[in-house]
Amino acid sequence: MVELQGIPVSPGVAIGPALVLDAAGYRIPRSLLAADEVEAEFARLRDAVDRVSTRLESNRLETSAVAGEHTGDIFAAQLQMLHDPRLQAELRRRIEQEHQSAAYAVSRVLHNYAEALRKLDNPLLADRAEDVLDIEKQLLFCLGAVSESRLVDLDETVIILSHVLTPSETANLDRRYVRGFCTETGGPGGHTAIVAKGLELPAVVGIGNFLDRVGNRIKVIVDGDRGRVILDPDAETLASYKKRLKERRSLTAKLSELRDLPAETIDGTPLRLSANIEFPHETTTCIERGADGIGLYRTEFLYLSSAEEPSEEDHYQAYSQVVREMEGRPVVIRTLDLGADKMGHRPLAEYEHNPFLGLRSIRLSLRNLDLFRPQLRAILRAAVHGDISVMFPLITTLAEFRQARMLLNVVAEDLKESGTPHRSNIPVGMMVEVPAAVMMLDRFVEEVDFLSIGTNDLAQYTLAVDRSNEYVADLYQSSDPAVLRLIARCVEVAKEHNRPLSICGEMSSNPARALLLMGMGVRHLSVPPSSLLRVKKAIRSVSIGQCEQMAERVMQLEAARDVDLYLLDRLGEYVPELIVT
Repeated sequence: MVELQGIPVSPGVAIGPALVLDAAGYRIPRSLLAADEVEAEFARLRDAVDRVSTRLESNRLETSAVAGEHTGDIFAAQLQMLHDPRLQAELRRRIEQEHQSAAYAVSRVLHNYAEALRKLDNPLLADRAEDVLDIEKQLLFCLGAVSESRLVDLDETVIILSHVLTPSETANLDRRYVRGFCTETGGPGGHTAIVAKGLELPAVVGIGNFLDRVGNRIKVIVDGDRGRVILDPDAETLASYKKRLKERRSLTAKLSELRDLPAETIDGTPLRLSANIEFPHETTTCIERGADGIGLYRTEFLYLSSAEEPSEEDHYQAYSQVVREMEGRPVVIRTLDLGADKMGHRPLAEYEHNPFLGLRSIRLSLRNLDLFRPQLRAILRAAVHGDISVMFPLITTLAEFRQARMLLNVVAEDLKESGTPHRSNIPVGMMVEVPAAVMMLDRFVEEVDFLSIGTNDLAQYTLAVDRSNEYVADLYQSSDPAVLRLIARCVEVAKEHNRPLSICGEMSSNPARALLLMGMGVRHLSVPPSSLLRVKKAIRSVSIGQCEQMAERVMQLEAARDVDLYLLDRLGEYVPELIVT
């Protein structure tokens, strides 16, 4: 038995046979182009950039669906790197002026970037080197310079042992077969570590050189709690870890027993606990985990999963599948929430220096009605199959909401005149994601049917923090007192005007913060499917009075750190089993 010590980055225990991956060492030979080949080579690079953009956005969506938007935003940061004007200009210069092949230019430029980052004293920035190399590897694959990873054709359970895993490789691990992984390099702040934690894959990184001592099929234990990797464990060690695994599975089994029980406090206060989804196939997991409905159906995958712009029929088929499979449970569909920079099917805007404050979400839809109309038509058509509501994202002004609602009415008239089956009397709501909307909420509630607070963007815009920017990401806290006061204002206005209100941001998926929101008066939470049972366990373990006491105390605190420490203490007191796992 050999015991190795590394850095624990994702909790849990995994036991299984090793799959050893070769070190990601590849060298792209220097290759020069003839003058008449330059234009075609640059076109190949542009095509590769577009394909990698689509892959990264798909990774963002799929990771957000499983692990929450904060984890998915790692790939939004990579997209920013990929489209950095200085990077693109340097690649163009090397191809057009120095006649380098696209693959060689990509390899040299991005390797230079990664080496520069690794030499920095700041460990957070040094960890970003793995993101640069991830982009390099994906571009080289799309350019045909390197082959696909061995991870794509797994058919048995394994523990991955590798020199390095990129964030994209981690996000795309087949969790049916991959039980955990360990790497020679990496750190706790690396995006590979964050993705692993979000996907609940036990992981240890930064072990140092050890792969030369390991063969495929050797039994391995990955202890993501303590940072240990045990090769060829003896019988006593193996038995001890199997016991720990059994205890964890016992908790999972106990949580699964809550599936059909109501989400209500011990003193009988009911809550509606819905799920956030990205893809139609996720409805199965939602039903298996007892979701009361779909509180947020993100529709962006339709625009990103195909080389062509989705048709009205594409929208209709996806929405109809979801509403039918939810078997009468309510489904809230959010219209397109992408920026113009993500719409690869057609050029919708020039390069934007700050896309988070630019042409995105409802602004993009209202500027491109030929994009918006098919989606609205499909939503009204699918509504004949069940309980559907529509919700507009990033509403900032009353004029935006009125224009969107008016277009919905016009589309309904068109469907009526053509005799197309549809339902026009569906509830129409808005996302509350910017402080301007909160300040004007007393006017909005006179015109909307329901409200949903998107705490991710609300925190971002309130605190002036780009949550995908590692330089300031530590300032992004949805538990910041300023954000909490805005949420409290929303709850107050909704209650005064008897308008349904939900929280669908990542904040609600944290059991401790969910109890806080309940204490503030929220009665509808929408969370990722993976969080449903843990949040339900927390809800069913407390009284509403205890939650209100938590909220009263929290509103007196001055910093997000103080809020989180207090909430963690209360969760440990009320639901200790959720702390130790």
